[in-house]
Amino acid sequence: MRMTYHTDYALRVLIYLALHPQQRATVGEIASAYDLSRHHLLKVAQTLRKQHLVEAVRGRGGGLRLSKPPAHINVGALVRATEEDFGLVECMGKGVCRISPVCRLKGVFAEALTSFMDILDRYSLADVAGNRAELAPLLGLDGGMEMTRRKAAAK
Repeated sequence: MRMTYHTDYALRVLIYLALHPQQRATVGEIASAYDLSRHHLLKVAQTLRKQHLVEAVRGRGGGLRLSKPPAHINVGALVRATEEDFGLVECMGKGVCRISPVCRLKGVFAEALTSFMDILDRYSLADVAGNRAELAPLLGLDGGMEMTRRKAAAK
């Protein structure tokens, strides 16, 4: 299974926000930190808002922030909310295979997918963003939000 960029970017946005939960960050700042398309991240932010994972404030001083503590944001739940297709093989989706009625492979892949999701369910955003000291410098956050704001404004 390969997750979509939408899910990947949603996880990245949440990690960024988890690194400074008391402050807001703009989509532009996050896009700049990861060197991603602002346009794509706007769509991701909308999804995260609809899932009640982030709050968005418009206007000067606005931006995004987590709507709940990182420990209450489950990685597996996020993946389920952002992915549309979990069919690892054709017969798990809309496709039909000639041997489907008796094939055991579909069950093997279903079991593998369940195990994959069970592992993701064991982790929260707090778990994956818990290494702030290593993450923050890579995202330009080691000097605080102001450095990231200047970087985003320069683009």
